[in-house]
Amino acid sequence: MKILSVAIPSYNSQDYMRKCIESLLPGGDDVEIIIVDDGSKDETAAIADEYAEKYPTIVKAVHQENGGHGEAVNAGIRNATGLYFKVVDSDDWVDAEAYPKIIRKLKELVGGPDTVDMLISNYIYDKVGVKRKKIMQYRKYLPIDQVFEWKDMKNMAKGHYILMHSVIYRTGLLRECGLELPKHTFYVDNLFVFQPLPYVKKLYYMDVEFYHYYIGREDQSVNEKVMIGRIDQQLKVNKIMIDTFANMKNLNKKCRKYMFNYLEIIMTVSSMLLIKSGTDENFQKKQELWKYLKEADGGLYWKLRYGIFGRACNLPGKSGRSVSVAAYKVTQKFYGFN
Repeated sequence: MKILSVAIPSYNSQDYMRKCIESLLPGGDDVEIIIVDDGSKDETAAIADEYAEKYPTIVKAVHQENGGHGEAVNAGIRNATGLYFKVVDSDDWVDAEAYPKIIRKLKELVGGPDTVDMLISNYIYDKVGVKRKKIMQYRKYLPIDQVFEWKDMKNMAKGHYILMHSVIYRTGLLRECGLELPKHTFYVDNLFVFQPLPYVKKLYYMDVEFYHYYIGREDQSVNEKVMIGRIDQQLKVNKIMIDTFANMKNLNKKCRKYMFNYLEIIMTVSSMLLIKSGTDENFQKKQELWKYLKEADGGLYWKLRYGIFGRACNLPGKSGRSVSVAAYKVTQKFYGFN
């Protein structure tokens, strides 16, 4: 039985995917590496097959028509046989020192009395040209090296959230909650983290820098200009998050608070990008987004609209828009724009 399945969504990744794969191979037979070739037009498929042939007990190559990042993650979940599941993007990699510690801890937890639904670790913004790398860690907010529940965590600072880079989920939980990410849509990593949260009962935090999140390519999805160009996909994800939260009943109090804060930052990200684009069309889309929220859940709308960030996103007139951009610093911290 594999302890950990790692999906590598790959689209035209020939120039950097080897570093990602090589960083995961030291997991040996405890790990299943699922390289999902999402209809690539370069040598990605051939590289995936090469590794699958060389490491048949560790690497699995999955080929599919192009469906986007979300459908590649879906394929990873469908093909996973490991007890736990992680996504590592093809331009990122895992840390050589932290990796064996993560594997050992997962094996310990599997053999222990508690079924842990979610393991959290730190990640590093590996930004091109920056000598001092920014580390996102959670030691102020989460109990360290112990199984805990939602009630045991503290409120996180604005812009400081558990992202896909931080998360390892129990594979069965992802299937139990029916997670199905939308096709041909960027920014679904927020849905990957957000939608399963109500099903999470037991958590574990390791204070180690496990994931290296590469930032620097001009075509990267978190490039600010690219995000504005793909704003409709960001809005699609945002609306699914609204629907998810609005339809959840009997949530644990701390879980609800965390999900509320997460949705607040995503609303801010969407609104700030629409404001920053400077077009009347996108300003109208911002108005429509907040209207969508109001129609989905009036109480939720009121809390978000008249919170600090909601007010900053909706100041009237052109002068108001310029003041709103001050809140943009929070979105920059959240995404670590390149």
